[in-house]
Amino acid sequence: MTSVTPGASTPPTVGGLARARLYGRVVLVRISQGHATVLATESDHPAADVLREALHTGAWCADRDEVGDAKVPVDDLELLAPVANPSKILCVGLNYRDHADESGVQAPAKPLLFAKFPNTLRADGAVVEVPSDLSGELDYEGELAVVIGRRASNVDADEALDHVLGYVPANDLSARDAQFSDGQWFRGKSANGFCPVGPVVVLAQDVEDPQALRITTRLNDQVVQDCSTAEMIFSVAEIISYASRYMTLEPGDLILTGTPPGVGFARKPPLLIRDGDVVTVTVEGIGSVANRVLVA
Repeated sequence: MTSVTPGASTPPTVGGLARARLYGRVVLVRISQGHATVLATESDHPAADVLREALHTGAWCADRDEVGDAKVPVDDLELLAPVANPSKILCVGLNYRDHADESGVQAPAKPLLFAKFPNTLRADGAVVEVPSDLSGELDYEGELAVVIGRRASNVDADEALDHVLGYVPANDLSARDAQFSDGQWFRGKSANGFCPVGPVVVLAQDVEDPQALRITTRLNDQVVQDCSTAEMIFSVAEIISYASRYMTLEPGDLILTGTPPGVGFARKPPLLIRDGDVVTVTVEGIGSVANRVLVA
């Protein structure tokens, strides 16, 4: 995955936390005003994840006295997926009424949860290589994703946002032919690279209202999704509360909160991802993730 999407992985215009490669090592940095402060270094262990570790140790919120002058220019960083090995990647299906309508199904009465896995994660600018037998009906799904900051178990909706570290843009890539023919969504949603995210976790304290953010998705130069998170059926807080009834959410877990209308398979005629296409998901105030798709 060495190729880079043209125009992606540019220096971020928003501040927050990021995993990055710096001088051959993977580090966690805090980005602000064009500079990055190094907070922690990822180990060489195959299951290492510097963001998750920093959330447990508190290193993510270290102040200047603790980190000294460990600042580097953002241009020196190769930004990576903000989390490498989350214990869970939860997704919410059909969380926009117009998306349920275009899909020809009834809007759910409670959050429809499914899962992806860490093998799906890709950084902004990384190429997503898709097996040829999953490339026939490949679709985009731009989404707001939540990064959990502290353990959440059976939390009420009015307390749920207190457990959020921050937010990232995400693309829930979907092989519709596999998704629909298999009778369940596992293979069609969890192939390698099917969850591009990042590059910067914008902290929750810097997001006034997660239910007032514009999401746009572009397929090459065409805007294919344009909606507000205000149109979600279940809010971020309600999703976290609901999920935490059944599973403990751990620091570093990702939750993709659902895609708005405009997906490719529901269009007439369908508008699907082809070999070489670039998909860009932008969430207002959070940033963009852009990835070129190649058929392997």
